[in-house]
Amino acid sequence: MKGFWKWFKKEAKMKRWMLLIVIGIVLACYGMTILLTGEQLGFKDLAKIIVSFVIGFTLVIIGNIFMQRRTLELLVQETDKRDEAKTGNVKSLIFNKKVYDEGPNIVVIGGGSGLDSVLKGLKNYTSNITAIVTVSDYGASATDSRKLLETLPLDDIKNSFVALSENESIMNGIMNYKFTEGRLKSLCFGDIYLLAMKELYGDFTASIEQSKYVLNMTGKVLPVTLEAIDICAELEDGTIIQSKDKIAETVTDKVSKINRIFISPSNCAPAPGVLEAIQKADAIIIGPGSLYTNVIPNLLVKGVAKAIKENKGFKIYISNIMTEPGQTDNYSLSDHIKAIQEHAGKGIIDYCIYDTGEIVPEFVRRYNREGSDLVEQDTAKAKEEGVKLLQRNLSYIDSEFIRHNPDAIASAIIELVCEDLKFRDMQNDTKYLMLNSRLKETKRKLKETMETKPAKQKKEKHFARPQSKFAEKYNERIKSIKESDEKALKRKEAKMKEKEKREKGTKS
Repeated sequence: MKGFWKWFKKEAKMKRWMLLIVIGIVLACYGMTILLTGEQLGFKDLAKIIVSFVIGFTLVIIGNIFMQRRTLELLVQETDKRDEAKTGNVKSLIFNKKVYDEGPNIVVIGGGSGLDSVLKGLKNYTSNITAIVTVSDYGASATDSRKLLETLPLDDIKNSFVALSENESIMNGIMNYKFTEGRLKSLCFGDIYLLAMKELYGDFTASIEQSKYVLNMTGKVLPVTLEAIDICAELEDGTIIQSKDKIAETVTDKVSKINRIFISPSNCAPAPGVLEAIQKADAIIIGPGSLYTNVIPNLLVKGVAKAIKENKGFKIYISNIMTEPGQTDNYSLSDHIKAIQEHAGKGIIDYCIYDTGEIVPEFVRRYNREGSDLVEQDTAKAKEEGVKLLQRNLSYIDSEFIRHNPDAIASAIIELVCEDLKFRDMQNDTKYLMLNSRLKETKRKLKETMETKPAKQKKEKHFARPQSKFAEKYNERIKSIKESDEKALKRKEAKMKEKEKREKGTKS
């Protein structure tokens, strides 16, 4: 009985259709009454009966159709908590339960915040996502939690759980929660959970896969390998670095670029399910992320690069927006692509999606202080690497950090999928119609976001390196910023010299 009264609540939106059906029944009964009680029926009486019947039955049919539609919406909303379900838009709901579950099969390979951005965007289009991440710390020191529990480094796996979860903030709090008192002090809940799952299922890979159901995540996460590996670098001057956390420091100290990256052991086997996921993928996404420590190492695991090259789907590299000190200093777009192909071979990338370079100068300036700069967009050289280029507005400011916009990345990827379906003359296919509809909605939201940016940001617009088409527009402003920095440096040097003179005078 309690469930029955739910249909009459305001948010159920059912009373209107019930009322419509009642009105239809009343009109139909009215016509029937005239027919049964009338002794002699004239033309007007017959017309009245026919009109009552037609209107009455029409209202009953319309009421039943919309009641069934609304019932479907309510049922879907009970099991689907995404934004589309909350709006009650039946097209979006059908998308979520039909096309969403049968959406494109996408594999994302990488690590760090770049991987998380891609996952956050794609989970709005399909549930068939596989994140392939590393479980190696690449030489970094183990945390107290890892030492006590004797677990593998699982940060990228836990971050992928967060990115694929329904409520990211809650999942992030749970996975990274550290106990501060008692016997569990300094232990991380995420490490405890994954250790418990491993003990329960007896296999690390199976335990991570089962987490999809336990944590109600979209898609699944797979470790690229279960073997403990170290990342090693060989510099151009011949120096060998055998731990990841020393690469940036050594490169900076020796002023020598990275010649190649390799993993130790070099013949480590991929984890169960990794190669199968790559083989079945409609699209394989590589990056964004630290080129030499998050992206390339995953491709060096035995069989991974070969499986990607043999795949017939889209192989897409998402380029970094900024260079990384100690790894990709002064690297251009073509340098990133070349580095990947030199390590994994030609055919590993079909498409490269890169940013427009439109970033507010003040934010770029903050990165410049840390030795980072915008990736140069040398498209002519990049095309020589045999890769198709797609320029999209991928960047946005998140807490004063320049990040990849999850929605922009996902829409660029899904756009390729839709264009492929269209090329195969599948415009009337349900998958194409729904994906295209969702894509248009995302583009509309992205456009609105751009139009509602703060007035200051609109006025300043964006900044691009000299090689970019925006350079002339901001040349004066960039020059002014540089002059300001130079003047500040000169003032600082003058003060230092004056201080030294005073100190010498005091000593004498």
